[in-house]
Amino acid sequence: MTAETSQTLDRGLRVLKLLADTDHGLTVTELSNRLGVNRTVVYRLLATLEQHALVRRDLGGRARVGLGVLRLGRQVHPLVREAALPALRSLAEDIGATAHLTLVDGTEALAVAVVEPTWTDYHVAYRAGFRHPLDRGAAGRAILAARQGALTEPGYTLTHGELEAGASGAAAPLLGITGLEGSVGVVMLADAVPERVGPRVVDAAREVADALR
Repeated sequence: MTAETSQTLDRGLRVLKLLADTDHGLTVTELSNRLGVNRTVVYRLLATLEQHALVRRDLGGRARVGLGVLRLGRQVHPLVREAALPALRSLAEDIGATAHLTLVDGTEALAVAVVEPTWTDYHVAYRAGFRHPLDRGAAGRAILAARQGALTEPGYTLTHGELEAGASGAAAPLLGITGLEGSVGVVMLADAVPERVGPRVVDAAREVADALR
């Protein structure tokens, strides 16, 4: 038996998804056509979403995602971090390098969870909250490769010295999670990443993605 659902809530969520998928916003008419409902319904939906700052309308009348969505998004990070920690701990201990979960935040890559190995004499210091451009570092490059459909076997990205002199990184994107772009990776003080690291990072990314579904 299909669970009873709210049609109004469903339409409101569909509005947010449609707006999130566009950079230039949508008009009431465009939303009406895409939702298959009349303009009056769209006006009511937008008015309600505006009251909660989830939608804003510009001077031209185009609706866009509002800042209230960012506040909700910040509350997601602790949940994502908690789900990812077991896989990150296992990865850090196995490889002997600092493991991290990185998510897209606007135009930047944001480290939301970091685990350092417990048994090494030294490792790269990397902190949660660290930001860097998406096109620099293994974490961001892996995300861009997945976004652009350019990810190929073996499924991970390697970099050296892009964020810190003498440090190498390996990262694999999170795949199959609607509405979330991110990667799992490691960073180590080495001239090159050992061969076994890349496949291990891919496995960890898969574990994190499974935990988030």
